[in-house]
Amino acid sequence: MATQGEIEKSSAGTEAVEPVLNSSKNEEVDPYLVTWNGENDPEHPYNWSLVRKWSITILLSNGGLVTLMSGVMLAPALPSISADLQTGEEETQIFLSIYVLAFAFGPMVLSPLAEVFGRRPVWILSSCFYILWNTVAGFSRTPGLMIASRVLSGIGASAEFSISNPVLSDCWIPSQRGVSFAISTFIPLLGPAIGPIIGGAVSQSIGWRWTFWILSIYDGFLVAIALFVFKETYGVLILNEKASKLRKSTGNPYYTQWHGASEKLSDRLSRSLTRPIRLLITQPILQVVAIFLAYNFGMLYLVLSTFATLWIDRYGQTQTQSGLNYIALVIGYTIASQVGSRIMDRLWAYLKAKAGNDTAPEYRVPLMIPGAILIPLGLLIYGWTAEKHVHWVVPDIGIAILGCGIINNTQSLQAYVMDAYRDYVASASAASQFLRSIAGFAFPIFAPAMYQSLGYGWGNSVLALTFVVIGWPAPFLLWRYGATLRAMGSKKGL
Repeated sequence: MATQGEIEKSSAGTEAVEPVLNSSKNEEVDPYLVTWNGENDPEHPYNWSLVRKWSITILLSNGGLVTLMSGVMLAPALPSISADLQTGEEETQIFLSIYVLAFAFGPMVLSPLAEVFGRRPVWILSSCFYILWNTVAGFSRTPGLMIASRVLSGIGASAEFSISNPVLSDCWIPSQRGVSFAISTFIPLLGPAIGPIIGGAVSQSIGWRWTFWILSIYDGFLVAIALFVFKETYGVLILNEKASKLRKSTGNPYYTQWHGASEKLSDRLSRSLTRPIRLLITQPILQVVAIFLAYNFGMLYLVLSTFATLWIDRYGQTQTQSGLNYIALVIGYTIASQVGSRIMDRLWAYLKAKAGNDTAPEYRVPLMIPGAILIPLGLLIYGWTAEKHVHWVVPDIGIAILGCGIINNTQSLQAYVMDAYRDYVASASAASQFLRSIAGFAFPIFAPAMYQSLGYGWGNSVLALTFVVIGWPAPFLLWRYGATLRAMGSKKGL
C-alpha cells in the first residue's frame, strides 16, 4: 500500500506523475480541483491489489515477448526466405533489421498518444495493427511487400517500448521497481533467445511463413485477454476522466492540475506529440542515456543476427540445432534479471536511508558496474572460442555472460529514466530509446562483412574495446554528473 512518503521527489525537484495523495489543502483552496481522495484512494493504481497489478505487468511483458521474438525469430529462416524471394544476403538481412528500425519512430508517436488517450487503448490498437501487418508478412511474395509489412508491424509492436515502462511507473512505487523489473524485462528479453529456437524448428518443419503467423495468433490471444484485464493505469487520465464526469453531471468547471476545464484536445495533442523530440533535444541526460542504450542494443542485435549463422556454417548444425544455442542467452537473462532486480531494490533502499530518506535517480546506477565488466568479457569469450572452433559450450558461456551484462545495463538505465522523468515517463522513455532502435537496425547490416573480414575473434575484440571506451565511463559519469546534467535540461513548457 502506498503512503504519502512513497510519492517521492527526484533530486531535480520534479514531482511524481501522481499528485500528492492527501489533497485536503487543495480542496480548501479550490473545490473544483480534482485530486485523489487521500493516500488510500482505491482508484489510485498504487493502491490496486497485487493480483491486478501483476496481471497487467505480466500481460504487457508477454506483449514485449512477442515484439522481440518477432525481431529475430526469422533469423534461422533467412536462407529459406532468400531462396523463395530470390534476394541476396544483404537484402535478406534487411528483412530482419528493418523491423527494429521501426522501434525508433513508433514510440515517438505512440508514447505521446498514451499520455493523451491512456495506456490501454494505445496498447490494444497498436497490437491489432501489428497482428494485421505481421500476418501480411507471412504472405509476402516480393521483397517490397516483405519490407513494407515488416516496417508497419514493427511500428505496431513498438507499443511495448511506449507503454510498458510507463505502466510500471504508474502501478509500482519506487521501492518495488526492481521486483517489477524482474518480470517485466525478463519475459520480453526471452524473445531474442527463444525466438530463433522456435523459428528454426518451425521453418524446418512447416515453413518460414508460419514464423509470422504463429506470433500473430499468440498476440491475438493477448489482445483478447487485455480487453478484460488491462485497466487504465495512467493517473493523469484517471483524474481527468473523473473531472470530466463531474463537469457533465454538475455543470461546474471541475479540472485537474494538468488540464483546465476548457482545454481543447487539439492543444493537448499538439503539445504531447512533440514532447519526445523536445525532450531528446533539450535534456542532456537523455542524450547521454540514449547513446549508452544505443551501443548496448546495437551490439546485442549484431551478435544475435549472426549467431545462428555461426552454428550452421562453422559448426555444421541444422537450423533447429542452431536455435538451441540461444538457450544460453535465456540462462544469462534469467540470472541477471532475477538477481540484478533484487540488488537494485536493496541498493536503492540503502542509499535512500543513507541520504536521510532523500532519493535520486542516481541510486539506480551502481548496477551498471557489473554490466560494464560482463559485456566485454562475454564478447571476448564468445568471439575467440568461436574463432578457434572450441567446443560449442564455451561460446555459449560467453554469450550467456554477455546477456547478463546487457540486462544489468538496460535495467539500470530504464529505471534511471523512469525516476528522473516521472511526469513524462512515456515520452522520456521513447526519447531515450530512439537512438538504440536505429543502432539495432544498423549494426546487423554490417555484421556479416565485419566477421568475414576480421573473423569472430578480432571482430568481437573491436566490439569489446569500443564498449570499454563508451561503457566503462558511463556509470561514473551518471553517478558524478547525473544531477548536474538533469539540471541543465529545462522542463519548462513540456
